[in-house]
Amino acid sequence: MAKWKLISWNVNGVRAIAKKGFAEWVAEEKPDVLCIQETKAQEEQLGSDITQLEGYQSSWVSAEKKGYSGVGLYTRHEPVSITDSFADGRFVSEGRTMIVEYPEFTLFNVYFPNGKKNKERLDYKMDFYEAILEQWESLRKSGKRIIICGDVNTAHKEIDLARPAGNSKISGFLPIERAWIDKIIEKGYVDVLRQHTQEPDIYTYWDMKTRARDRNVGWRIDYFYVTDDLAPNVSKAWVNADVLGSDHCPISIEVNTD
Repeated sequence: MAKWKLISWNVNGVRAIAKKGFAEWVAEEKPDVLCIQETKAQEEQLGSDITQLEGYQSSWVSAEKKGYSGVGLYTRHEPVSITDSFADGRFVSEGRTMIVEYPEFTLFNVYFPNGKKNKERLDYKMDFYEAILEQWESLRKSGKRIIICGDVNTAHKEIDLARPAGNSKISGFLPIERAWIDKIIEKGYVDVLRQHTQEPDIYTYWDMKTRARDRNVGWRIDYFYVTDDLAPNVSKAWVNADVLGSDHCPISIEVNTD
C-alpha cells in the first residue's frame, strides 16, 4: 500500500509566491502532488524556477484573460492523463479546472468562481458548481475514485467562518451556495477535514486589507473532498495555517492507496 501526501493551495499569484520561498517550502514539505490555484499567469510567462522544481513535473491551465485565475500541478508521479475538459466552453476559458488521472484515483484541481461581484457572477458560479458535479457523477458511475481539491469560495457551516451572522447575505456564505455543499455531501463526497476534526477556528483564507489573519478572523473555503469509497483510506487531514505568502494557506491530506 502506497501513501500519498497531497497539498492544495490558492497561491494568489504563482510568480509572487515564487519570490517568497515557494520552491524551498515545496522541497521541505515533499508532497507527492501539489495543486495550486489562482496562478494569475500564462505558462509562457513562467520561468524554470517555477516550472522545473527538482523532483517534480509541472502542468498548467491558464485563463484566456492574462493575470487571471489559472491552476497548476506539481507531481512526483507520472499521470495517465491531464485535461481541462468541460462540455460547456464557458468554463474552459477561465482556466479553472485540471483533471488528473492516476491509476489509483482521479484528481480534480479546481479554482471555483467567486460570486461577490454581481448577480451575473453568482449565477456563473452556481452554473459552474452544477456542471462540475455532473462531471464527478459521470466518473463515479464509471467506477472512478475521485479526489477534489481547491478553493471552493464558499464556507459550508457557521463553524467554517469567524463571523457567520455578518456574512449571511454575502456570496461565499449564501444559503444557495451552502446548499450545494450539502448536496454534494449527501451524494457521498466527504469533506475530509471534517471527517477528522470538528474543531472551530480552523480557517484557510483571511482578508489582507483588514489584516484579518493577525486576529484569525477567517473563512474555511479551501477543501479536500473524496468519494465515500476512498474516505476510509484518508489517514490524515490538516490545515497548514502557519504557511504565509498568500491570503490563503495550504491544506493537506494523506491517502493510502491499494
